[in-house]
Amino acid sequence: MWPLVKKYLHWELLAIISMMAEVIMDLLQPGLMSKIVDEGILGIQTSSQDQLELIVRFGFVMVFCLVVGCLGGSLNNFFTQQACKNIGNKLRQQLFAKIMSLSFSQVDRLGTGTLITRTTSDVTQTENLISRLIRGIVRTGLLMLGSLYCIFTLNRDFGLIALAIIPLTVIFLYFCMQKMEPLMSVLRERLDQLNSLVQEDIAGIRVIKACVKEFYEKKRFERENFALVSTQLAVLVLFSLVNPVINSLTYIMIALILWTGSIQVNLGETSPGAIMAAITYTTRLFLSIFLVTIIFQDLSLGIVSWKRIKEILSLEPEIKGGSFIGPTELVGQIEFKNVSFSYPGTNKKALDKVSFILHQGETLAIMGSTGSGKSTLLYLILRFYDIDEGEILLDGINIRHYDLEYLRNKVALAMQKSELFNLSIRKNILWGNPQAQSKELFSAASIAQADNFINETPDGYKTLITQGGHNVSGGQRQRLSIARALLKESEFILFDDSTSALDLKTEANLYEALNLKKKNITKIIVAQRIASVKRADNILILEDGHLIAQGPHDQLLKACDIYRDIYYSQIDEEAI
Repeated sequence: MWPLVKKYLHWELLAIISMMAEVIMDLLQPGLMSKIVDEGILGIQTSSQDQLELIVRFGFVMVFCLVVGCLGGSLNNFFTQQACKNIGNKLRQQLFAKIMSLSFSQVDRLGTGTLITRTTSDVTQTENLISRLIRGIVRTGLLMLGSLYCIFTLNRDFGLIALAIIPLTVIFLYFCMQKMEPLMSVLRERLDQLNSLVQEDIAGIRVIKACVKEFYEKKRFERENFALVSTQLAVLVLFSLVNPVINSLTYIMIALILWTGSIQVNLGETSPGAIMAAITYTTRLFLSIFLVTIIFQDLSLGIVSWKRIKEILSLEPEIKGGSFIGPTELVGQIEFKNVSFSYPGTNKKALDKVSFILHQGETLAIMGSTGSGKSTLLYLILRFYDIDEGEILLDGINIRHYDLEYLRNKVALAMQKSELFNLSIRKNILWGNPQAQSKELFSAASIAQADNFINETPDGYKTLITQGGHNVSGGQRQRLSIARALLKESEFILFDDSTSALDLKTEANLYEALNLKKKNITKIIVAQRIASVKRADNILILEDGHLIAQGPHDQLLKACDIYRDIYYSQIDEEAI
């Protein structure tokens, strides 16, 4: 944490100095009160005519100390918050940047819920941790040591009584800490699980309502929430023991001081004011110890949260790019050489020894049953995952040798599940190329067959897309996604069943415009409809990860039973 803390060390030092001023002023008050009681009220070693003057003088000093202490406390809070909020801001930025750099397999393993919790709740707990370290530990430490020193200064016997009680308090707090730490880890895990459930259900709320599963999901939420609350209660039970135990020890210490003090007053060895001051210091001493328990709660949560954050920050992306950034002798060529791949954590091969070559400007179509490896093949080109065996060459260069950003800039992807952002239509399309001119934007929308429906909306390209894109239809979302991919001006464009929601006429117009205006782009189309693929230069038929046939439409119609079955099952639809 030091690199983060070091950036705002000036705020932290100012906070510590302010806190020291507050504590010193606080420690002066009981001594001044002792003087007022002994010399101003009881008149010990003071003439009657000087008593009122002494009370007024020391009263003004006490007011001055109070004002300085309040100012120090206010400044301390300001400086502490300046440091903590800036550190939290930097920490969130680093976490988000790290999450963006992680490979898909790492994100899959961690889960969305835990990443959200670590970026939000855990960062807040870490801010509290730093705040407690700056404000709480400094205050309680100085107050504890200062109170103990002042008690010894007043009366050695009072100080020994305090020293006898403190070890019991420390042992008790240590016991609580040992019990608390594992519970804090469990508490954060429970929160992760609850966040994951909420995130999943909100994203899938239309499915839940369509299937009338609200009651089932409520029950599932209740179970997760009950597990979280049970852990919280276990933590609170431990903390509920702290207050009465600390109070009991405080009262025991006060009783011992009163008993010892009363004997010494009778013997003339101490004064009533000294006893009052000692009791006040004792109260502050145990108040500081009690504050340690409250601080410990925040520290326990903060340390667990910091460990969880550090776990993410210490991760290195499993997929790292090379150094090659072009140019290449070939342009727009893709070649798979005996490519095999299994998803992490599975033994089943998603692709098994797949080979093909695709030249610039050509169109490759991929067909196959669900789970045959069609989408996987596209993800491997973008290095969302790394292959287990074989080679993938783009423009004659192994994709592992490319700089990762350079590689992904060469390839545009339009997915079946079109991800749109809570921005205007214009800004959603400009994600493909933020520097594009309006003419290029309109051209991409026109090729994607999106310009007609965009212009029919009241605000046109300024129309705001709601979260998840639910204010446009599935086909409209796909066309906006395709326009975004076309605007990227890449060498390759991959369609991952991204025209499945389009009618046959709109889809035919899209591919016709694409072939006319983007003839040099190499295209790979994953589709389920013969109408989408029959004009492709080459068609791959995948089955259970194996490439069982490839060739143009006419050749496959004669030689491949699976392709022929698909064709005859759809021929009526195509005729219509």
